[in-house]
Amino acid sequence: MKIDVLTLFPEAFTPLQTSIVGRAVDSGILEINLINIRDFSKDKHKKCDDYPFGGGAGMLMTVQPVFDAVNSVYKKGAKIIFPSPVGKTLNVEKVESLSKCEHLIFVCGHYEGIDERFFQLFDVEQISIGDYVLTGGELPSMVIIDSVSRFVEGVITKESLENESFSNGLLEYPQYTRPQEFEGLKVPEVLVSGNHQEVEKWRKQQSLERTEKLRKDLLNNKK
Repeated sequence: MKIDVLTLFPEAFTPLQTSIVGRAVDSGILEINLINIRDFSKDKHKKCDDYPFGGGAGMLMTVQPVFDAVNSVYKKGAKIIFPSPVGKTLNVEKVESLSKCEHLIFVCGHYEGIDERFFQLFDVEQISIGDYVLTGGELPSMVIIDSVSRFVEGVITKESLENESFSNGLLEYPQYTRPQEFEGLKVPEVLVSGNHQEVEKWRKQQSLERTEKLRKDLLNNKK
């Protein structure tokens, strides 16, 4: 999968060079390119923002640098994503759908957003990561990239995907590792019994109980 990220702050994406996503890039499964929108500004000072017409608080990203930056990487079939609180909230179904795309282009807004003509010139999907506002699109872009990359074949094992939260509409069961006892708290006996059938039964029950307690709305969605 090819991922192009258009941003005013490429340095913000250092976390993508680490852990699972970083290894996927190193192995060639993912290609992540950072494009500085300022490089496309025709202003001699590389300015990419201006006051909004009609007044109001803050500054607005100008359309020309963003337009040219997108055109520099866009190919037919690419999907353009703009993280924004006005979009539909990200969920596992959307993540899986995006993981099937061959080319994603993320445009990171900043300040008060981008001139509306950007959305008139391109087919853009706006995606929210929650009902709150951040200072820019860099963090939500990383959230979406991280979640999507996990569904790209070869990034992590299929078993890991099948057993985690939301994979079957429930939250993941509790997990334990060594030591078997810590501060008086012991690992549940069933997990060290060697009885795989009972372990599986316990995990399903724990998953159901945890969902009932913490995210009852998920159970309502399954009805």
